[in-house]
Amino acid sequence: MLEQLSEFINEVSGFSVLEQHIKDKLLLDHVIVIPGNSDEQDWVKQEMGKACVQFLQSILKSNQTIAVTGGTSMASVAEMMTPSIGAKNCMFVPARGGLGERVENQANTICAEMAKKAHGEYRLLYVPDPLSEESYQSIIGEPSVKEILELIRDAEVVIHGIGDALAMAERRKASDLVLNKLRTGNAVSEAFGYYFNNAGEVVHKVRTVGIQLEDLFQSNCVIAIAGGKSKAKAISSYFKQGKSNVLITDEGAAKEFLRELSL
Repeated sequence: MLEQLSEFINEVSGFSVLEQHIKDKLLLDHVIVIPGNSDEQDWVKQEMGKACVQFLQSILKSNQTIAVTGGTSMASVAEMMTPSIGAKNCMFVPARGGLGERVENQANTICAEMAKKAHGEYRLLYVPDPLSEESYQSIIGEPSVKEILELIRDAEVVIHGIGDALAMAERRKASDLVLNKLRTGNAVSEAFGYYFNNAGEVVHKVRTVGIQLEDLFQSNCVIAIAGGKSKAKAISSYFKQGKSNVLITDEGAAKEFLRELSL
């Protein structure tokens, strides 16, 4: 009953107007805004995860491939995942390698959990992130890696988070040289191993095995999930690239994003 009432509640509380404003500003196909601020309330991230699952199930078809990244927002999607009645035999794959992160936030872990809860299949990608150029060329030549990379790049749906640039770099133990490059380049957001400034320009790219920005044009639906007032600048920065067409966020990020646009 609550789920059926959610659309009506959104209309009454003005969230549909908020969603439309962001949709128009970022030229997106869909925007979903969840009440609250995930910087301050842990349950908001879970609600974003639930909203992502509901949206995913509304668009998924049988035998499709879904690529997912790592991160805390993505972990909340996996936590809320449920079987889809209309989409059978879906394949879940990690969008990139991610060994070295906390296990619960790795793309492999999230991918496997989502597949099990959705009663789908999954394939994993066991490679470190980031990689040296020499290691990268060696790894992508491996037949088993080539096979899963083809699956990843052909994914009909991609779900990913958006990170704060410096926080992500520090979490991945970036060198002082890289951190200085990000600071001098005014990097504010990170996604798929790319670091972007306020204008959406790539300041730095980490060599990773998996989806590259240009691969996103192959997907029918690219869903970004990110919330919290502190993520407003990162969301604005990333979407200037125009590679994702769906945003799931929270009230804190949405209102701060619109406030900064009006300044």
